[in-house]
Amino acid sequence: MDQSIGKPLARVEDARLLTGQGQYIDDLATPPSTAQVAIVRSTYPHAKIKSIDVSEALKVSGVKGVVTGQDVLPYLHPFSVGVSAPVKYYPIAIDKVRYVGEPVAVVVAKNRYIAEDAAELVKVSYETLEPNVDIERALEEDAPILHENVGSNIANHRTFHYGDVDDAFTLADRIIKHKFTFPKYSATPVETYGVIAQYEQSSNKYTVHANFHGPFVIQAVMAGALKIPSNRLRIIVPKDIGGSYGIKAGTYPYIVLCSVVSRIVGCPVKWIEDRQEHLSASSSGTDRVTYIEAAVNENGKVQGLKMKMIDNVGAYIRAPEPACLYRTHANSTGAYDIPNLMIDAYAIMTNKLPTGLIRGYGGQELYFPLERLMQMIAHELDLDPADVIRTNLIKKEQFPYQTASGGMYDSGDYEKGFELVLETGKYQEFRQKQAEARKKGKLFGVGLSCIVEPSGSNMGYITIALTPQERSSSLPKSGCAEAATISMDPMGNVNVRISTTPSGQGHETVAAQIVADVLGIAAENINVVAELDTSTSAWSIASGSYSSRFASLGSSAIFYAAHKVKKKLLKIAAHLLDEKEEDLIIESASVKSKSNPDNSISLKRVAGAAHWNPLSLPAEMEPGIYETYYYTAKIAEPPDENDLINSSVTYGFVADMVTVEIDPNTGEVKIEDYFTVHDAGKLLNPMIVDGQIYGGLVHGLGGALYEELAYDEKGQFLTGSFMDYLCPTAPEIPKVTIKHIETPSPLTPLGAKGLGEGNTMSAPGVIANAVSDALKPYGIMIDSLPLSPNKIWSLLAKSDVTLQKEVKMK
Repeated sequence: MDQSIGKPLARVEDARLLTGQGQYIDDLATPPSTAQVAIVRSTYPHAKIKSIDVSEALKVSGVKGVVTGQDVLPYLHPFSVGVSAPVKYYPIAIDKVRYVGEPVAVVVAKNRYIAEDAAELVKVSYETLEPNVDIERALEEDAPILHENVGSNIANHRTFHYGDVDDAFTLADRIIKHKFTFPKYSATPVETYGVIAQYEQSSNKYTVHANFHGPFVIQAVMAGALKIPSNRLRIIVPKDIGGSYGIKAGTYPYIVLCSVVSRIVGCPVKWIEDRQEHLSASSSGTDRVTYIEAAVNENGKVQGLKMKMIDNVGAYIRAPEPACLYRTHANSTGAYDIPNLMIDAYAIMTNKLPTGLIRGYGGQELYFPLERLMQMIAHELDLDPADVIRTNLIKKEQFPYQTASGGMYDSGDYEKGFELVLETGKYQEFRQKQAEARKKGKLFGVGLSCIVEPSGSNMGYITIALTPQERSSSLPKSGCAEAATISMDPMGNVNVRISTTPSGQGHETVAAQIVADVLGIAAENINVVAELDTSTSAWSIASGSYSSRFASLGSSAIFYAAHKVKKKLLKIAAHLLDEKEEDLIIESASVKSKSNPDNSISLKRVAGAAHWNPLSLPAEMEPGIYETYYYTAKIAEPPDENDLINSSVTYGFVADMVTVEIDPNTGEVKIEDYFTVHDAGKLLNPMIVDGQIYGGLVHGLGGALYEELAYDEKGQFLTGSFMDYLCPTAPEIPKVTIKHIETPSPLTPLGAKGLGEGNTMSAPGVIANAVSDALKPYGIMIDSLPLSPNKIWSLLAKSDVTLQKEVKMK
């Protein structure tokens, strides 16, 4: 039987999704007497709650109850947070609101229409307080304090020194530095948040259906908030999630909120988020200010790097934050061989929506200033940016490569990937075209970037937020465990149960491919069960769909579980055929003797023996065929006493080249071509791979050119609909050329690394480099995003005024 791994097979999920047979959260049947929920939200960014009058709402026919923050206090603890700052975060405001959109009351009614109408009758009296939405202002001594018990707006602060940074800067030929700001933006899945929660009084147990995608370490956080043992919180995730891009990790406060509302009101409740709620009050990535400095030799080689990174986590730091700040800690120097590194890392709180995971989390914030810096070095030293990148790239012979901060890059050939993107994009030809175009007054530009794409988060990375002394007082955190269960029924058909909560990536297809290859059976005889049920599934705290972890970790668990099944099948067949196990092979749904192929038995017969005739099995073998495997990478160790941490398991590589033309009259940036080269190790299914790359690229494009969750200086939210929050649509997508190289990972059994987040991370930096290159004749520096036409036009207009003044002075 031909191997299917590595082949571009069509997705098995698409048959049901394209015929309207998907099962999303709003499609699920609800328990009897389920009521609908509408949430009353704060219209102020910062205010004390003086009173909440629910009397008029309760008079509306069909309303079953109204729940406020004071009502939930007896039933909830604050969520635990992964930092030492004593931030008290509840899923609903208790005595103070800290961002526009924060829940202040929950109306429960017979249907959503009644609930929404009654919600408008809830009267909340506020005493307004001074808001703050500015990152650096939050650090000032006289800034408005969001959490009085914390005493400042700093949720977390760590400083790290690796190598001899001072010496590198003392000996440098040049020190090149700049400040960059990265915007707050989000993910906009087709399906918004959804929760169906039911409290069972007799067992003090909560059963929740939700499109929560993990990480499931937050299940324990939710149970702790609900004051129950974790096995009293059953979370069931449907097999279909209409997109997530990381954002649905943020469902968890609403899981807890709906759960406690069900308990107080005395009936199951259902809540489906609307788009305005999603934009204003779900979750987002962090906006960040980065001060970056490089110690550089005259040839462009970077010997040392300093970064002050200030992440805005919004009104509360909530799990899994400060993930955006530390997820990329091990790959802080990107694809470059930089031996000396200093990081001054802050997570601060302002009156904005709290943050969490989105696609690429932490990567786009890191690579925007780092890749812009590499181009700055080239411009200041009058070098070609391609040569600066070549000078600094990690060389093939250096792998496995340990970064200054402790990352262990497993494999790669970065120079090969970079040269391929230059060749594919015809870099030198474009430079000639650009020179001719500039003579005619046209604004052409080209941007380059090379990044490392981490995948499969080591659960220990988040503890880097704590000092070594603080970490020593608790259980060390490490690993990246993922589970899979494979069973074979009496007829030889296979069920595969996965815990990676897919949200459109094609996990079912690839899981079937892996099992088909290992067991030598047709993929159509394999059924993949993607629902996760914390009471019945095999899962771990790391389980979920985030950090591109399926290819490196989920696939590995499936592979090893399939081999456990194979081993048992061979053992049974050897017993029945009177052969040695090592002399048997599985081929075309049969077990055969290598030396005597006529001595064979069908897999169906072998499976039948395990179910129907257990007395025929080898001595002491258990009946049935049902195997679970938990996989974790040994390289995912806890941080050491020097704060060295390998924060991910595998590291892919992405090289980008982007060409742009800018209309000087409108400021519009038109991307002419986007060339991208990926090395994700062994490609499990190239068709799915390219689909994921397109998706990640479009998300990165949005962050570069269009998307921003904007607030005015008074903390009012400005982008509450798709009229104001601009997402790229089909007409805005440029021509994209995708190329691959494969350097298999030595750490995973299939050689695969994660992908799908790479261009989300790289696009903001490479597009900014292209725009900056186009505007180089005007002396314009691109150091903030998004690059909207209005922003570019304003920069050009300001530049024209400056140039005119210089001409007059001369």
